[in-house]
Amino acid sequence: MQLVVIAHNIRSIHNVGSIFRSCDGFGVDHLYITGYSPYPELPEHDPRMPHVIEKLTRQISKTAIGAEKTVEFSHHNDVMTLVDQLKSDGFHITALELTSNSIALYSFSPPDKVALILGEEIDGINIDLLRKADTVVEIPMYGTKESFNVSVAAGIALYGLRESRSYGKIA
Repeated sequence: MQLVVIAHNIRSIHNVGSIFRSCDGFGVDHLYITGYSPYPELPEHDPRMPHVIEKLTRQISKTAIGAEKTVEFSHHNDVMTLVDQLKSDGFHITALELTSNSIALYSFSPPDKVALILGEEIDGINIDLLRKADTVVEIPMYGTKESFNVSVAAGIALYGLRESRSYGKIA
């Protein structure tokens, strides 16, 4: 399975670093960091000021512990254009969000090419971006909270997507 992640408007540097670690652990092909999400130094030309690049790279690295060097990534300001491009490249756009029409992660049978969208820590994925998704999946909650931290949810979702492809549906 070809698997990419879109981390859109993730506020916390620590969450971004943790998402890098999960992407490395689950063999994600590319991490697209979009919107205002912080990101480490870009491998090609980085338009930010050198002190900003250094600070963000150092802080993300504290949590990523080197995964920012092993995971292919890029930054895109316009997530809508990126999603349209991924769709045209044959990716099934899968949003991780709790909505009235979301399905449980364990019920989802992922196709060969999946782009997993992760959204803001507090507000989740905005409605316009959700409308671009082919499928919306949720992680069932059994406690009193409505959701997991975005970086924890990313790890759970990536595990679920990989396991469902490797061994059949997870239960």
